[in-house]
Amino acid sequence: MSHDSEYIIIGAGVIGLSTALELGTRHPTSRIIILAKHLPGDRSTEYCSPWAGANWLSVATDGGRQEGWDRVTYEKFGDLADEKGNETGVKRLPIRAWFDREMDEAGVLSVEGEGKGRIWYKGLTGLRFVEEGKPEGSVFGFECASFVVDVQRYLPWLQGEVLKKGIDILRVSVDDIGEVFERFPGAKAVFNCTGLGSYNLKGVEDKLLYPTRGQVMLVENPKTPMTRMYFRSPQRVNKDTTYIFPRNPGGGVILGGCRVDNDWSGEVSMDFAEDIKRRCCALAPELGRPEDLKVIQHGVGLRPSRKGGARVEREIISDVVVIHNYGAGGAGYQASWGMAKNAVDLVAEHTKL
Repeated sequence: MSHDSEYIIIGAGVIGLSTALELGTRHPTSRIIILAKHLPGDRSTEYCSPWAGANWLSVATDGGRQEGWDRVTYEKFGDLADEKGNETGVKRLPIRAWFDREMDEAGVLSVEGEGKGRIWYKGLTGLRFVEEGKPEGSVFGFECASFVVDVQRYLPWLQGEVLKKGIDILRVSVDDIGEVFERFPGAKAVFNCTGLGSYNLKGVEDKLLYPTRGQVMLVENPKTPMTRMYFRSPQRVNKDTTYIFPRNPGGGVILGGCRVDNDWSGEVSMDFAEDIKRRCCALAPELGRPEDLKVIQHGVGLRPSRKGGARVEREIISDVVVIHNYGAGGAGYQASWGMAKNAVDLVAEHTKL
């Protein structure tokens, strides 16, 4: 089969795989190749995607494209959950979120745009404020329609869909983006979806990136069925965050967590794991007592955070079009489809220049 153009994607986390699918859908006659050191099934700490919770609870407050990314992904998750939820690992599940600060200090209100001063996704998710079950010390809470993502199912599903489209995946460690230019001199564009890897990727070396360490555990499903996710934090983005994501049915429950900026450690802290148990059991009575939890595994992931927010933009490096798509921090899953769409849009914009 002849191809009208060639695109290269570096990285096979949730962002790289989503970008490949978006690109393959919109450019079906193009040759697309993914280059990746890590693939679904790998458990390296530097491969962040398998360590995610994951769910949808927007952190965007910009009144612009970040909120747009999350909206696109929310709608896509709805389609996946309704059409092939068992296959993808994406399930509809409400979330109850509690905040220990006043609303205007909790980081949930848009700071720009038409929705300034409001929770932008209130209408999208049917958000309602709640009082029942309010934890001591909490100021306000809400419940809204959301999605939980079993990443151990979702990542392999993404990879499978990529392969169905005839997209090639090569297990390659890329240390210098120039190596890609030399190996694929005819590429129309190179998508850089390396996440935190862009910190050291020669030719990019984005020092606005920094790791945000997270620690979680997977425990067995409790005897009492869980019908919602839970979240509690002083602010939407805060180091002292507690969350509980049931991977129903029967996929266990993710308990977390923390957000420690500029911490590159991949080691599990067992003392902190006990703290996670206590906090989660206090927040979700269905879990029972901390000492009765049956832990399946512990995990540490390094979120690819970035000063100024995620980087989705086009750059010319050595006369090659590079489209960067990385740096979403802890929002990688819930922004993934919107970021992928934005990145692929940049191909068309470049063509018009």
